[in-house]
Amino acid sequence: MTDPSLNVPSPAANGATGRSAGPPEPAPLIAPSLLAADFSPDAARAADPAADWLHIDIMDNRFVPNQTIGLEEVVALRAVTSSPFDCHLMIVEPERWATRYAEAGAFNVTFHAEAAADPLALAKDVRAAGARVGLAIDRDTPVEPYLDLLPAFDLLLIMTIKAGFGGQEFLPYLLDKVRVARRHRNAGHLELRLEVDGGIGADTIAEAAAAGADTFVAGTAVFAEPDPVAAIEHLRRLVGGHRA
Repeated sequence: MTDPSLNVPSPAANGATGRSAGPPEPAPLIAPSLLAADFSPDAARAADPAADWLHIDIMDNRFVPNQTIGLEEVVALRAVTSSPFDCHLMIVEPERWATRYAEAGAFNVTFHAEAAADPLALAKDVRAAGARVGLAIDRDTPVEPYLDLLPAFDLLLIMTIKAGFGGQEFLPYLLDKVRVARRHRNAGHLELRLEVDGGIGADTIAEAAAAGADTFVAGTAVFAEPDPVAAIEHLRRLVGGHRA
């Protein structure tokens, strides 16, 4: 499969956005969240034809008050779909597990800034294990203290809800963090994806894109629809994206 992270629009398209100068604009990616489908293999297969990534939330009932799936289930899902896995670790002590998800075939492994003892060291370990690496910022965590770490990461995930539960209402004020990160990304010419997760759907995705997000986690907006592929394509059109 072609690496969707490398697709970028033309310089003319970049200029049309009205955003400040910076690195080439990454093409928008839609990452359906299997949390909204109870991590069903059938749901993974149903989304596969249109998904850029599949977003997989790993929760431990410690970092967040909910528990989902673990490494064995992710390995089983890897066998039923060809979509790149975007694994979001909402767990304490991510140092114990992050590299194992990379070794299991995750394309991207994201851990929380609030949980990692040494984010830079863990980022290096995840990359050495063969995956891209993301840093997640929860609802009540400011982004500014972590801006200087971003050159070590491939992705910054801004939660647009409180981490731990699906189906929550989108909190638009959290897009201020996306705007701050976007300005920092452009000023530093960083090759960094800006992902948003929480309440993303047809009524919110364009606002998130306007704030600077380029990677969109969508759960119920995809899997509550009768045709997940059509739902994904609709979201992609709303942000001007296309499949390679």
